[in-house]
Amino acid sequence: MSIITLALCGASFLAGLVDSVAGGGGLILLPALLVAGIPPQQALGTNKFASSLGTTTALVNFARSKMIYWRIAALGVAAGLVGSYTGSRLVLAIPNEAVGRILVMLLPVGIAATLIPKRNGRDNADFTPVQVYALAPAVCFFVGLYDGFFGPGAGSFYILGLHFFLGMGLPRASALAKVFNLVSNVGALIGFIAAGKVLFLLGLPLAVANIAGGYLGSRLAIRKGEGVVRIFLLISLALLFVTLIWKYFLSA
Repeated sequence: MSIITLALCGASFLAGLVDSVAGGGGLILLPALLVAGIPPQQALGTNKFASSLGTTTALVNFARSKMIYWRIAALGVAAGLVGSYTGSRLVLAIPNEAVGRILVMLLPVGIAATLIPKRNGRDNADFTPVQVYALAPAVCFFVGLYDGFFGPGAGSFYILGLHFFLGMGLPRASALAKVFNLVSNVGALIGFIAAGKVLFLLGLPLAVANIAGGYLGSRLAIRKGEGVVRIFLLISLALLFVTLIWKYFLSA
């Protein structure tokens, strides 16, 4: 195994660790693949391959710990798919640059909100009908809309939305977000495989590393609770903030 592959495996492990707790792992692995000289389409496909397996591992861990509200998950998946399809259509009408710059302005608000301790996060399934049938699908629709239109950091936004609009504790919000992440990742991965854009010889060791990171991260979230998820969420949002500033302001 070459030094470059080993370095990419390290990036994949870190991506799986961060992604399993707070989302945003693609902000680590995808740039690493591009820096290593992988063409953009193959980098995207290979990243989806590794991250899909890592997300599956994290999801299994959360499910075994009974941290997923399956009723909300079912409604959220449907709303998220509608949102992502709508977003993929809107991308033809609104420039990505405009969305990226607006997001740069909004991200500090999300970071500040994350710093505010939210007490009494809901750790049971006692949701109101409005939360289950209106707020949860709305959160998933709008994050799905963003994911289909733009993409980076969608997992973090799922967690924030579930936390602040449903009063869900951060670890359980992270667990539920994995369901939505996995659905969108697998959908994209099928497209990349069909187009022959996944480098499986590279993707397999990256997937193993991502699985290890996903396992460790999800165990951390389950055992350490709110504190560790908040820290990782801040890291993910800050990483997204720096990435977008570089892409849409400094490199313009």
